[in-house]
Amino acid sequence: MAKIPAKVCARIAQQVKRFQQTVTDAARRDINEADTARMVAEMIGEIMGYDKLQEITGEHAIRGSHVDLAVKVKNDIRFFIEVKAVNAELRENHVTQVVNYSANQGVDWALLTNGVRWQAYKITFGKPVDRILVMDIDLTSANPKSDEVLDFFGNLSREVFTPSSMTEMFRAKQAMSKFSIAALILSDPVVSIVRRELRRMADGLNPDPDEIRKLICEQVVKRELIEGDEALAAAKAVKKALKKSLREKSDPTPTAPPAMSTDGTT
Repeated sequence: MAKIPAKVCARIAQQVKRFQQTVTDAARRDINEADTARMVAEMIGEIMGYDKLQEITGEHAIRGSHVDLAVKVKNDIRFFIEVKAVNAELRENHVTQVVNYSANQGVDWALLTNGVRWQAYKITFGKPVDRILVMDIDLTSANPKSDEVLDFFGNLSREVFTPSSMTEMFRAKQAMSKFSIAALILSDPVVSIVRRELRRMADGLNPDPDEIRKLICEQVVKRELIEGDEALAAAKAVKKALKKSLREKSDPTPTAPPAMSTDGTT
Protein backbone atom coordinates (compact mmCIF):
# COMPACT_ATOMS: atom_id res chain seq x y z
CA MET A 1 0.00 0.00 0.00
CA ALA A 2 1.03 3.61 -0.46
CA LYS A 3 3.15 4.98 2.35
CA ILE A 4 1.41 7.80 4.19
CA PRO A 5 3.82 10.70 4.82
CA ALA A 6 4.64 11.46 8.45
CA LYS A 7 3.26 15.00 8.20
CA VAL A 8 -0.04 13.65 6.92
CA CYS A 9 -0.21 11.13 9.79
CA ALA A 10 0.51 13.90 12.28
CA ARG A 11 -2.26 16.10 10.82
CA ILE A 12 -4.75 13.23 10.86
CA ALA A 13 -4.03 12.31 14.48
CA GLN A 14 -4.24 15.94 15.61
CA GLN A 15 -7.45 16.75 13.74
CA VAL A 16 -9.20 13.47 14.57
CA LYS A 17 -8.57 14.11 18.27
CA ARG A 18 -9.99 17.60 17.87
CA PHE A 19 -13.08 16.46 15.98
CA GLN A 20 -13.83 13.62 18.38
CA GLN A 21 -15.04 16.24 20.85
CA THR A 22 -16.87 18.16 18.11
CA VAL A 23 -18.73 15.03 16.99
CA THR A 24 -19.55 14.04 20.57
CA ASP A 25 -21.02 17.49 21.21
CA ALA A 26 -22.97 17.31 17.93
CA ALA A 27 -24.45 13.96 18.93
CA ARG A 28 -25.44 15.34 22.33
CA ARG A 29 -27.21 18.27 20.63
CA ASP A 30 -28.72 15.87 18.05
CA ILE A 31 -27.92 18.10 15.08
CA ASN A 32 -29.84 17.54 11.84
CA GLU A 33 -28.60 16.19 8.51
CA ALA A 34 -27.78 19.56 6.98
CA ASP A 35 -25.68 20.59 9.98
CA THR A 36 -23.99 17.19 10.00
CA ALA A 37 -23.09 17.62 6.31
CA ARG A 38 -21.45 20.96 7.11
CA MET A 39 -19.50 19.36 9.94
CA VAL A 40 -18.40 16.47 7.71
CA ALA A 41 -17.24 18.88 5.00
CA GLU A 42 -15.14 20.66 7.64
CA MET A 43 -13.69 17.31 8.75
CA ILE A 44 -12.77 16.30 5.20
CA GLY A 45 -10.95 19.57 4.76
CA GLU A 46 -9.09 19.55 8.06
CA ILE A 47 -8.39 15.81 8.41
CA MET A 48 -7.86 14.82 4.77
CA GLY A 49 -6.30 18.07 3.58
CA TYR A 50 -8.74 19.12 0.85
CA ASP A 51 -9.48 22.74 0.04
CA LYS A 52 -12.91 23.40 1.52
CA LEU A 53 -13.82 26.04 -1.06
CA GLN A 54 -12.33 24.58 -4.23
CA GLU A 55 -12.36 20.80 -3.76
CA ILE A 56 -15.36 19.94 -1.56
CA THR A 57 -18.69 20.49 -3.32
CA GLY A 58 -22.07 20.35 -1.63
CA GLU A 59 -25.22 19.03 -3.31
CA HIS A 60 -23.46 17.72 -6.43
CA ALA A 61 -26.13 17.19 -9.13
CA ILE A 62 -26.59 13.68 -10.55
CA ARG A 63 -29.42 12.99 -12.99
CA GLY A 64 -32.04 15.10 -11.27
CA SER A 65 -30.86 14.26 -7.76
CA HIS A 66 -28.02 15.38 -5.51
CA VAL A 67 -25.29 13.62 -3.56
CA ASP A 68 -24.50 15.40 -0.30
CA LEU A 69 -20.78 15.97 -0.89
CA ALA A 70 -18.29 15.38 -3.69
CA VAL A 71 -14.52 15.63 -3.38
CA LYS A 72 -13.08 16.82 -6.67
CA VAL A 73 -9.46 17.71 -7.47
CA LYS A 74 -9.08 19.59 -10.75
CA ASN A 75 -11.46 17.72 -13.06
CA ASP A 76 -11.41 14.37 -11.26
CA ILE A 77 -14.06 13.33 -8.75
CA ARG A 78 -12.22 11.25 -6.16
CA PHE A 79 -15.21 10.10 -4.14
CA PHE A 80 -18.78 10.92 -3.17
CA ILE A 81 -20.00 11.20 0.42
CA GLU A 82 -23.53 10.50 1.54
CA VAL A 83 -24.18 12.13 4.93
CA LYS A 84 -26.88 11.25 7.45
CA ALA A 85 -27.80 13.04 10.66
CA VAL A 86 -25.28 12.49 13.45
CA ASN A 87 -27.52 10.17 15.47
CA ALA A 88 -29.03 8.35 12.49
CA GLU A 89 -28.19 4.69 11.98
CA LEU A 90 -26.43 3.95 8.69
CA ARG A 91 -28.68 1.58 6.74
CA GLU A 92 -28.51 -0.58 3.63
CA ASN A 93 -30.67 1.81 1.63
CA HIS A 94 -28.20 4.61 2.40
CA VAL A 95 -25.39 2.47 0.99
CA THR A 96 -27.45 1.72 -2.12
CA GLN A 97 -28.11 5.44 -2.55
CA VAL A 98 -24.46 6.51 -2.64
CA VAL A 99 -23.45 3.46 -4.70
CA ASN A 100 -26.02 4.42 -7.34
CA TYR A 101 -24.70 7.97 -7.41
CA SER A 102 -21.15 6.68 -7.86
CA ALA A 103 -22.13 4.18 -10.56
CA ASN A 104 -23.95 6.86 -12.57
CA GLN A 105 -20.80 9.00 -12.60
CA GLY A 106 -18.25 6.19 -12.97
CA VAL A 107 -16.68 7.00 -9.59
CA ASP A 108 -14.83 4.09 -7.96
CA TRP A 109 -15.13 5.13 -4.31
CA ALA A 110 -17.98 6.22 -2.06
CA LEU A 111 -18.22 7.18 1.61
CA LEU A 112 -21.19 6.91 3.92
CA THR A 113 -21.06 8.70 7.27
CA ASN A 114 -23.04 10.33 10.05
CA GLY A 115 -19.90 11.99 11.39
CA VAL A 116 -19.46 9.28 14.01
CA ARG A 117 -19.22 6.19 11.85
CA TRP A 118 -17.32 6.31 8.56
CA GLN A 119 -17.57 3.66 5.86
CA ALA A 120 -15.59 3.51 2.60
CA TYR A 121 -16.92 1.42 -0.28
CA LYS A 122 -15.23 0.23 -3.47
CA ILE A 123 -17.66 0.24 -6.38
CA THR A 124 -17.44 -2.81 -8.66
CA PHE A 125 -18.77 -2.14 -12.15
CA GLY A 126 -20.10 -5.57 -12.99
CA LYS A 127 -23.60 -6.68 -13.90
CA PRO A 128 -25.17 -5.67 -11.63
CA VAL A 129 -23.07 -2.87 -10.15
CA ASP A 130 -22.08 -3.79 -6.61
CA ARG A 131 -19.88 -2.54 -3.80
CA ILE A 132 -17.47 -3.89 -1.20
CA LEU A 133 -17.06 -2.38 2.26
CA VAL A 134 -13.31 -1.79 2.56
CA MET A 135 -12.92 0.38 5.66
CA ASP A 136 -15.27 1.03 8.58
CA ILE A 137 -14.41 3.05 11.70
CA ASP A 138 -16.14 4.64 14.67
CA LEU A 139 -14.49 8.03 15.01
CA THR A 140 -15.50 8.68 18.61
CA SER A 141 -14.06 5.46 20.03
CA ALA A 142 -10.97 5.11 17.80
CA ASN A 143 -7.44 5.98 18.85
CA PRO A 144 -6.46 9.00 16.68
CA LYS A 145 -3.02 7.46 16.11
CA SER A 146 -4.26 3.94 15.39
CA ASP A 147 -3.53 2.17 12.12
CA GLU A 148 -7.23 1.99 11.24
CA VAL A 149 -7.63 5.77 11.54
CA LEU A 150 -4.43 6.54 9.63
CA ASP A 151 -5.33 3.99 6.93
CA PHE A 152 -8.82 5.37 6.48
CA PHE A 153 -8.09 9.08 6.33
CA GLY A 154 -4.53 8.72 5.03
CA ASN A 155 -5.37 6.70 1.94
CA LEU A 156 -8.25 9.06 1.12
CA SER A 157 -6.20 12.19 1.82
CA ARG A 158 -5.39 14.77 -0.82
CA GLU A 159 -1.69 13.96 -0.70
CA VAL A 160 -1.94 10.18 -1.00
CA PHE A 161 -5.06 9.39 -3.04
CA THR A 162 -4.47 8.19 -6.61
CA PRO A 163 -6.43 5.58 -8.59
CA SER A 164 -3.46 3.20 -8.46
CA SER A 165 -2.80 3.70 -4.73
CA MET A 166 -6.46 3.04 -3.93
CA THR A 167 -6.46 -0.10 -6.09
CA GLU A 168 -3.33 -1.32 -4.31
CA MET A 169 -4.87 -0.57 -0.91
CA PHE A 170 -8.10 -2.32 -1.87
CA ARG A 171 -6.30 -5.47 -3.00
CA ALA A 172 -4.24 -5.56 0.19
CA LYS A 173 -7.33 -5.10 2.37
CA GLN A 174 -9.21 -7.72 0.38
CA ALA A 175 -6.33 -10.21 0.65
CA MET A 176 -6.22 -9.81 4.45
CA SER A 177 -9.97 -9.96 4.96
CA LYS A 178 -11.63 -12.75 6.92
CA PHE A 179 -13.46 -13.75 3.74
CA SER A 180 -10.21 -14.24 1.82
CA ILE A 181 -8.69 -16.27 4.64
CA ALA A 182 -11.80 -18.47 4.69
CA ALA A 183 -11.61 -18.91 0.90
CA LEU A 184 -7.94 -19.86 1.15
CA ILE A 185 -8.69 -22.47 3.82
CA LEU A 186 -11.18 -24.05 1.44
CA SER A 187 -8.88 -23.91 -1.60
CA ASP A 188 -7.40 -27.06 -3.14
CA PRO A 189 -3.79 -26.43 -2.03
CA VAL A 190 -4.74 -25.91 1.62
CA VAL A 191 -7.19 -28.82 1.67
CA SER A 192 -4.40 -31.00 0.21
CA ILE A 193 -2.06 -29.97 3.03
CA VAL A 194 -4.73 -30.72 5.64
CA ARG A 195 -5.36 -34.12 4.03
CA ARG A 196 -1.65 -34.92 4.07
CA GLU A 197 -1.31 -34.02 7.75
CA LEU A 198 -4.43 -36.00 8.68
CA ARG A 199 -2.97 -39.08 6.98
CA ARG A 200 0.16 -38.65 9.06
CA MET A 201 -1.86 -38.43 12.26
CA ALA A 202 -3.60 -41.79 11.86
CA ASP A 203 -2.39 -44.87 9.99
CA GLY A 204 -4.85 -46.01 7.37
CA LEU A 205 -6.75 -42.72 7.33
CA ASN A 206 -7.28 -41.50 3.77
CA PRO A 207 -10.05 -38.86 3.77
CA ASP A 208 -11.49 -37.57 0.53
CA PRO A 209 -10.71 -33.87 -0.17
CA ASP A 210 -14.42 -33.10 -0.57
CA GLU A 211 -15.09 -34.69 2.81
CA ILE A 212 -12.48 -32.44 4.40
CA ARG A 213 -13.88 -29.37 2.66
CA LYS A 214 -17.40 -30.22 3.82
CA LEU A 215 -16.17 -30.61 7.38
CA ILE A 216 -14.44 -27.24 7.23
CA CYS A 217 -17.56 -25.58 5.81
CA GLU A 218 -19.94 -27.07 8.34
CA GLN A 219 -17.90 -27.18 11.54
CA VAL A 220 -14.81 -24.97 11.29
CA VAL A 221 -15.54 -21.82 9.26
CA LYS A 222 -18.46 -19.55 10.11
CA ARG A 223 -21.15 -19.72 7.46
CA GLU A 224 -21.18 -15.91 7.11
CA LEU A 225 -17.59 -16.11 5.83
CA ILE A 226 -18.41 -18.40 2.93
CA GLU A 227 -21.80 -17.04 1.88
CA GLY A 228 -22.86 -13.63 0.62
CA ASP A 229 -21.42 -11.08 -1.79
CA GLU A 230 -18.18 -10.40 0.06
CA ALA A 231 -17.45 -14.11 0.44
CA LEU A 232 -18.11 -14.73 -3.26
CA ALA A 233 -15.86 -11.81 -4.24
CA ALA A 234 -13.08 -13.12 -1.98
CA ALA A 235 -13.41 -16.66 -3.34
CA LYS A 236 -13.20 -15.32 -6.88
CA ALA A 237 -10.07 -13.29 -6.04
CA VAL A 238 -8.40 -16.29 -4.36
CA LYS A 239 -9.23 -18.55 -7.31
CA LYS A 240 -7.79 -16.01 -9.74
CA ALA A 241 -4.59 -15.66 -7.68
CA LEU A 242 -4.12 -19.43 -7.46
CA LYS A 243 -4.59 -19.84 -11.22
CA LYS A 244 -2.03 -17.13 -11.86
CA SER A 245 0.43 -18.85 -9.51
CA LEU A 246 -0.05 -22.19 -11.27
CA ARG A 247 0.48 -20.60 -14.69
CA GLU A 248 3.71 -19.00 -13.52
CA LYS A 249 4.97 -22.31 -12.15
CA SER A 250 4.10 -24.26 -15.29
CA ASP A 251 5.48 -21.63 -17.67
CA PRO A 252 8.62 -20.21 -16.09
CA THR A 253 10.38 -17.37 -17.84
CA PRO A 254 13.32 -18.85 -19.77
CA THR A 255 16.71 -17.79 -18.55
CA ALA A 256 19.12 -16.15 -20.96
CA PRO A 257 22.06 -18.31 -22.12
CA PRO A 258 25.44 -17.46 -20.62
CA ALA A 259 27.32 -14.72 -22.42
CA MET A 260 30.08 -15.80 -24.80
CA SER A 261 33.50 -14.24 -24.66
CA THR A 262 35.25 -13.13 -27.83
CA ASP A 263 37.20 -16.42 -28.04
CA GLY A 264 34.02 -18.50 -27.91
CA THR A 265 34.27 -19.60 -24.25
CA THR A 266 31.53 -19.02 -21.68
